[in-house]
Amino acid sequence: SHIMSEYVRMTDAERDQIDQDAQIFMRTCADAIHQLRTEAHKGIQSAQVKEHRTAVLDFVEDYLKRVCKLYSEQRAIRVKRVIDKKRL
Repeated sequence: SHIMSEYVRMTDAERDQIDQDAQIFMRTCADAIHQLRTEAHKGIQSAQVKEHRTAVLDFVEDYLKRVCKLYSEQRAIRVKRVIDKKRL
């Protein structure tokens, strides 16, 4: 509590801006992965290279999904706190 008192708390507007920026960033990443997936096999003859690229893109896409899930959970907690405050 002492440490927190030394810092200025974020405003709701700042939190909303971070949420908006995060959503844009996650959407941009998903679009980039989709584009990479579309272009990954162009001109490639080797099945091993195709398989490798597919696996790498699957890993990256899975990581993004886990990040999005974590973000959604944290945002849900924030929304719940706001609702609880309004009820009081």
